[in-house]
Amino acid sequence: MQLLPSFRVLLAAAIFVSIICGLWFWFIPKQTNDRVEEPSAKPPASIPKLGQPAPKPEFVGRAACAGCHAEQDRLWQGSHHDLAMQVANETSILGNFNDAEFKKDGVVSRFYRRDGHYWVRTDGPDGRLADFEVKYTFGYLPLQQYLLELPGGRLQALSIAWDSRPKEQGGQRWFHLYPNEHITHTDELHWTKLSQNWNYMCAECHSTNLQKNYDQTSRSYRTTWSEINVACEACHGPGSQHITWANANKNLGTASTGLVGPSLQDSATKGLALLLDERKGIHWVIDPVSGNATRNPPRNTDKEIQTCARCHARRAQLLPDYQYGQPLMGTHLPSLLQQTLYHADGQIDGEVYEYGSLLQSKMVHAGVTCTDCHEPHSLKLRVPGNGVCLQCHSAEKYATEKHHFHPTDSPGANCVDCHMPVKNYMVVDPRRDHSFRIPRPDLSVKLGTPNACNSCHADKSTRWAMGKVRQWVGRDPKSYQNYAGTLHAIRTQTADAETRLLELLGENDQPAIAKATAVSALGQRLTQESLPFLAEALGNTDPLVRAAAVEALEPLPPQQRWALAHGLLRDPVRVVRVLVAGVLAEVPAEQVPNEEQADFQKATDDFLASQRFNADEPGAQVNLGNFYAVRGEHGKAEAAFREALALNSDWMPAYANLADLYRQTGRDAEGETLLREGLDIQPKSAALYHSLGLLQVRQKNMASALGSLKRAVELAPNDARFAYVYAVALASAGHTHEARTVVDAGLKRVPGSTALEQLRSQWTAK
Repeated sequence: MQLLPSFRVLLAAAIFVSIICGLWFWFIPKQTNDRVEEPSAKPPASIPKLGQPAPKPEFVGRAACAGCHAEQDRLWQGSHHDLAMQVANETSILGNFNDAEFKKDGVVSRFYRRDGHYWVRTDGPDGRLADFEVKYTFGYLPLQQYLLELPGGRLQALSIAWDSRPKEQGGQRWFHLYPNEHITHTDELHWTKLSQNWNYMCAECHSTNLQKNYDQTSRSYRTTWSEINVACEACHGPGSQHITWANANKNLGTASTGLVGPSLQDSATKGLALLLDERKGIHWVIDPVSGNATRNPPRNTDKEIQTCARCHARRAQLLPDYQYGQPLMGTHLPSLLQQTLYHADGQIDGEVYEYGSLLQSKMVHAGVTCTDCHEPHSLKLRVPGNGVCLQCHSAEKYATEKHHFHPTDSPGANCVDCHMPVKNYMVVDPRRDHSFRIPRPDLSVKLGTPNACNSCHADKSTRWAMGKVRQWVGRDPKSYQNYAGTLHAIRTQTADAETRLLELLGENDQPAIAKATAVSALGQRLTQESLPFLAEALGNTDPLVRAAAVEALEPLPPQQRWALAHGLLRDPVRVVRVLVAGVLAEVPAEQVPNEEQADFQKATDDFLASQRFNADEPGAQVNLGNFYAVRGEHGKAEAAFREALALNSDWMPAYANLADLYRQTGRDAEGETLLREGLDIQPKSAALYHSLGLLQVRQKNMASALGSLKRAVELAPNDARFAYVYAVALASAGHTHEARTVVDAGLKRVPGSTALEQLRSQWTAK
């Protein structure tokens, strides 16, 4: 049994897929003709007496803010945040519901109106055509999705979306978000499935003060919000305290500090109605020699970036009690530069939003924040075109053909087209890479990564682009992000991968997210040489690196994990403590020193709370099952694994881990039945064939075992672990020659596999 499946694998990878989802709520607000009328705000609390603690802050609604902040409210109206989600009505719906039809995968869906409401006739959970009312719109440009209600408080995001771009740009049409996938009602990508469920997938980021409120007993939601869209308090936090403070100063004068308690005055700027003021009083001074700017004064907090990252990051939400103005990792775990999410050089690949890219940039380390470029209320650029970059970069040096090597006013002279290449998501939604990197066609030639040059010159080869750059600058360019070769080596498991990985960890000038990615890879290849690097990473100043180091401890014995990680039970970052509790779950409570019992219990409580908060996600149930299994609470473990399968019968880790629980409890016959049930659903699951093969070895059914283990290798040829186990089984059965062949073939595919190399060395020595 894998002790504690990674949060990044079982939560982060599942929580955000390439869709936009919607929201369901428990109360029905009154409606106006064009938008939801906000719930009436509670009146601000009365002014506390001097020294009296301020009451708990409450959400009061945008209207309460607009009186004093009229200009910010004006800018916000009509923004993507304002229109993030709306009640479906004639004003909000952009799509053609005049008996329009859309056909895909043998299903003809119809969009129509009835009794003043908007309806879709399409295939439902059972694959049959049925009628579903559109409850809400989700987004508005360049596409708009529609949220349909299913039982249990679920709102599902229909995968047929409306292209809201102008017709001359290819818009004003219905299209499918997965045009190249054949999707039926049994497919995980079908609109009725968990991956398209708003409450679970994206609710937090499209409404204000969202409370998911999942009930595991009934497997239903009672999701609520304060405001349907992303309004003032979504970023600034609950505003009741701030309004009380503002009203007091308005009525009593700004010099009335003696009448307004100091705790209340402080609260107006310290997290209660969060003041995002990092740019106040700063200016950028451009150096005439370098042409680049220096921030004055230097940025000494990242409050603003952390606030934006809550929704502009690929991340898992582990805990519900987000604290406004506090670091994101108090409640969320950001994804690293993982394959399928990012290319080996860190460029965007999957739908990762902006934060992970920004962390890789040289600019963020120079002090740039989101609002240096974007007006935070309208979300528009502060200056159009190249002007936004020329706020900090000298036009005399950079807005010239000597820099960009393209005719002025041509597309090649646009800063963002070279340094922020674009990729389309959701078919029609172009998004820019925010790592602000130098184009590297030389890396494209070596590693197959994309580059901005060939994004425009798609008819040319990467070698042509590399030659052009060499012609212009006299060499291959150098860039701040210097880890493409290392991450590529890790992914392809080359023989020098570990050496390169350790070298990256020793480079102080590389971004923490790249180092965290390297640390994460250590867990797959721990050796005596690399273990000290992992121990050092546990003390890194960046919590992303520490979190990755904690997860990398999983392969070690429990007592060794304790020796390395127990000090982090007092880590200042809550998510790090949660991860520590997970990897230390196997340590018996009675072996924890008295002075650390309280810290251990608190971290464990938070770990369990994080899994229960995500109880609607099968990965969290597997985490719970493994937690209880290693603690000998087999009944609770089995219930959790069964709950994972009830949520998603396709969730293969639940089959494998439950079968292993049956092994531990002497129930291999039940385990075999379970694994075969899983293979009936997923006949190409290498992990299940591998588990079945191990079970058959225990049953001394070697002929069947070798067949199952061989099939696992065939289905996952690059998994060195499968090749290793199959080779050992072959050797044990007397098939020495075949075993050597498997090892040799495995090392050709995975040349850096320590286990396979050791096995070959042992056999060679004999």
